[in-house]
Amino acid sequence: MADITALATRYLDAWNENDPAARRALVDEVFAADARYTDPLADVRGRDAIDALLGEAQQQFPGLRFSLGGPVDDHHHLARFHWHLGPDGTDPIVVGFDVVALDEEGRIAQVAGFLDKVPA
Repeated sequence: MADITALATRYLDAWNENDPAARRALVDEVFAADARYTDPLADVRGRDAIDALLGEAQQQFPGLRFSLGGPVDDHHHLARFHWHLGPDGTDPIVVGFDVVALDEEGRIAQVAGFLDKVPA
């Protein structure tokens, strides 16, 4: 299995990357070609759709950054981790929990995202 903490970090790097070309390179690096991303607000498939979703999130939350919210837990081809979204150095505004399934090449094939804390 790939270094899952490094993969989770690169995944969050993609969410944080503001340059469209650099973000797309990260999406291509960490996601399988036909990957699916699902959370309470989105359900998309494929790198193009995931890249567009990340760009939309950046527009919705300018100046905020995603970070790991604790250790990454994994077994077999699955991993789970908490993430935080907020300004650097402050308490997170949003807290979430993602479960990812990896393909045979160690790329993310599916994300099931959950929102634990959201602004009112």
